[in-house]
Amino acid sequence: MKVSLFATCITDMFYPNAGKAAVNLLRRFGVEVDFPQGQTCCGQPAYNSGYIEEAKQAAKQMIRAFEHSEYIIGLSGSCSGMLKKHYVELFKEDPEWYLKAVELSKKVYEFSQFFVDVLGITDVGAELDATVTLHISCHTRRVLGVIDQPEKMLTAVKGLKFVPLPNAEDCCGFGGTFSVKNPEISEEIVQEKTEHVEETGAEILVGTDMACLMNIGGRLRHNGKPLPIMHIAEILERGLEQK
Repeated sequence: MKVSLFATCITDMFYPNAGKAAVNLLRRFGVEVDFPQGQTCCGQPAYNSGYIEEAKQAAKQMIRAFEHSEYIIGLSGSCSGMLKKHYVELFKEDPEWYLKAVELSKKVYEFSQFFVDVLGITDVGAELDATVTLHISCHTRRVLGVIDQPEKMLTAVKGLKFVPLPNAEDCCGFGGTFSVKNPEISEEIVQEKTEHVEETGAEILVGTDMACLMNIGGRLRHNGKPLPIMHIAEILERGLEQK
């Protein structure tokens, strides 16, 4: 099986270890991974801000970059959701690119979704003595339909204590441009999220989207209560290393 990694801008520029961990885990289970060099920003910031033509240009570049991929594994729910849902909406009046967008959308999976739903793997053989909680981003839940796949993978880790996050479905307040345009509202939302994280007593905050983890982790540090943040691929790889 061959997959293409869609790292996203945040992972590529700020959290490359999440991308490396994802590649290592995929290869561990016999999956061939490539990284199309033509990939760029998915266009979501422009799309959310109403710059539709600019978003289309980014979308066309991404469609070209992943045109020959069998599967596309994304490390962000919002960015993967852009490829899977919003590209189709962008090109609904353009027959040529609409068909290409539809074909692309069929290939897109979030990391844990691919492992559980496609590979049929929940237990990667990891072992880790740690207490963790999990934040699944809004777009991962609502656009990609990822509900319990990450939790299934975490609870399969031997020795790991998983504590559900209260009001787990609530937004973290980031939303990319939302946090810039509505900082006061964003701040209140992330403050509530961090309070729920603290309630769990977790040692590590795990997530499916590094942008959300960056926002929550930043607020925790601001509050003087820093907590390690890790993409689910990273914590699974750590569990394999310490086994």
